[in-house]
Amino acid sequence: MRYSNMECSFTVEDFGKRLRALRKERGYSQESFALTVELDRTYIGGIERGERNPGLKTIVRIADALDVPVADLFVVH
Repeated sequence: MRYSNMECSFTVEDFGKRLRALRKERGYSQESFALTVELDRTYIGGIERGERNPGLKTIVRIADALDVPVADLFVVH
């Protein structure tokens, strides 16, 4: 799934890759991170693989758990 405008293009796959990178930087396993954000581990895995498109409330919970601004989850590295 691709979202774009004239300036940039960002996919759910990009979001998942960014989530995985930040999660690993902070030393979380998928399971421990899922417990922290109170989501199922398989749901976190689906987000990281770009198979799930999380809603805004979930994105905010993820950002809070990673201690980053929401916008940092949408940066392509």
